[in-house]
Amino acid sequence: MKNNIKYLAVLALGLVACEPEFDNPIDEPGVFTSGEADFSNYVALGNSLTAGFADNALYITGQENSYPNILAGQFELAGGGEFTQPLMADNTGGALLGGTQILGNRLVLAVDAEGNPGPVPYTGGMPTTEISNNLGSSFNNMGVPGAKSYHLAFPGYGNVANVAAETANPYFARFASAADATVIGDAVAQSPTFFSLWIGNNDILSFATSGGVGVDHNVTGNVDASTYGSTDITNSNTFALVYSNLLADLTANGAKGVVLNLPSVTSLPFFTTVPTNAVPLDAQTAAFLNSQFAAYNTQILPGLAGLGLISAEEAGSRQINFVAGQNFVTIVDESLTDISAIIQGPPFNLDPQTAGLLGQLRQATSSDLIPLTSAGNIGVDLAGDGTLISGVSVPLGDADVLTVAEQAAVANAQDAYNATIRALAAANGLAFVDVKSLLQQAAGSGIPFDSGVVTSTFVTGGGFSLDGVHPSPRAHAIVANAVMEAIEDTYGATLPSVNPGDFGTVTLSNDVN
Repeated sequence: MKNNIKYLAVLALGLVACEPEFDNPIDEPGVFTSGEADFSNYVALGNSLTAGFADNALYITGQENSYPNILAGQFELAGGGEFTQPLMADNTGGALLGGTQILGNRLVLAVDAEGNPGPVPYTGGMPTTEISNNLGSSFNNMGVPGAKSYHLAFPGYGNVANVAAETANPYFARFASAADATVIGDAVAQSPTFFSLWIGNNDILSFATSGGVGVDHNVTGNVDASTYGSTDITNSNTFALVYSNLLADLTANGAKGVVLNLPSVTSLPFFTTVPTNAVPLDAQTAAFLNSQFAAYNTQILPGLAGLGLISAEEAGSRQINFVAGQNFVTIVDESLTDISAIIQGPPFNLDPQTAGLLGQLRQATSSDLIPLTSAGNIGVDLAGDGTLISGVSVPLGDADVLTVAEQAAVANAQDAYNATIRALAAANGLAFVDVKSLLQQAAGSGIPFDSGVVTSTFVTGGGFSLDGVHPSPRAHAIVANAVMEAIEDTYGATLPSVNPGDFGTVTLSNDVN
């Protein structure tokens, strides 16, 4: 079977990124004010969303179009000072450690041999950013791609000696003040008069993007973040303590600021682009496959239910049926009973390979989510003879699907984190931005601006970069406007908004510099 899943329909016009132009270039004194805030030394703290990471990489144009940099440009009209960023060396993305590339190039939009557009790694050049070249620590944009909430307070998170072992962050290593420095420590050392904090997305995102292969520490009750794996969900009590401590440090000297909550990660294009009924079959192939699963459907599953080894409800949910047209993929669902050992014995007596394939098998439903990066795993002929088709006769692995149960774990943690963020914003008198509602609007009717509408549709919607997770420059402009509105409401400031239409979306492969 040929993998012919086409999940992109992209118009060529309107896709090339453009340079930002601020909507209200008014610099007359007194027109804009900071109110009760003081923008003279603005420091932005967070992860990739703050740094300007896009297209699966960090690069200059993305950093220049980050929401903090856009904000700083508007703050200048109300007493704001210089805003510096630890800029990468190029627009290629990727980075080197000791001359060896350790971070991949950015994604660009390209067309394959069959004329289908899609994201591919940029091949027009090698990265020139060397991680071991420390730039110094006094930067206003302290966004660190990959950072979880508790990483901001981890000593040694930017120790370049530990980057190769993946126990330190390569991006922070470029501007950490010392081997044992913390992100929050270096931020506070700059004595900010105003700050933004957008952190916590990675505390659930890595679990989601890995298909839920990590551990949910809201289930285990483990509050020791130093023991967490990279794809684990942070315990909500741990998050609350970390977040409270971050705000205590940032506000200790009277600084005012703004905090942003977390969007629903399962509403990102990374999860909403690839349909679960992604397998096209003709009538003859569907009939053949059904004959192969006939004994499983009519004998094995009812037999297991009759023996009380699985419930009748589970037996029903595990039925495999194919039809002419689009079909739901088969998946491994770890929440199901593993029947592989059972069906190798009497009365079924299946061979180990077949039993293994059936172990926790079911077909996906429209409520399951397939990550964008798993699209290429569907329909692959694993044996080369048409007998073992990934997503059909061989289920997609756990990492290729985010099941309903796994989505619930993500949503429960996110709700707890957002409740913490809102409560602590109110307790500290900080401006609060509801980014979750912004994304819901983008995923629904869209967010209108002067010359169009931004949606979360992959590539063509204009809201997301080519990795399907991180905002486009246009979306960063929308976030910046929402932040300024919250600052005006909280501190009585008067700030000029920007026009999202002056900011680009995705970049073609021949236009990255």
